[in-house]
Amino acid sequence: MLNDNSRKIWEWFSGAPLRILVILLVAIVAQLLIGRAITRIMDKIATADLKPGPGNLALRQKERAKTTGTVLSGTTNAIVWVISLFMILGEFGLNLGPLIASAGVIGVALGLGAQTIVRDVLSGILMLVEDQYGVGDQVDVLDVKGTVEKVGLRITVIKDAAGTLWYLRNGEILKIGNLSQAKN
Repeated sequence: MLNDNSRKIWEWFSGAPLRILVILLVAIVAQLLIGRAITRIMDKIATADLKPGPGNLALRQKERAKTTGTVLSGTTNAIVWVISLFMILGEFGLNLGPLIASAGVIGVALGLGAQTIVRDVLSGILMLVEDQYGVGDQVDVLDVKGTVEKVGLRITVIKDAAGTLWYLRNGEILKIGNLSQAKN
């Protein structure tokens, strides 16, 4: 049998601390499983022959799958940890109702303040899905003509003939000429 001190420690630990530990372990396992599933799916997409024929651009497809996988992983990790944080705060006895209501109000305020970021990211996602341009393409966009160095969800980096790197927000790119695709 346990002595009095050991029994008191076990009674304390078997309450909220044990539940918090279980929440953290479930969050870690969920993050690993979801990450592995996303990686497998994106690897299959990267190697699938989605555009059969001679114009198949496998490297470009791999880059798009990699970027999409990164976005999905980041989003799911954030969701898992926010839910875990709320559950842990609930274990400490914090009333989550006002906190969730405040988060909704803050979310609306951030949404209104971050409209340009949201527009940039949505434009970046659509640009990737539509395969408008990719790394290494020669493009003519806004007042910049050069080679695409990096394609992100929010920003595209283009190097012009003089070697200047131009950082263009995807939401501001309304018209683009892809000279590389015109050659194909």
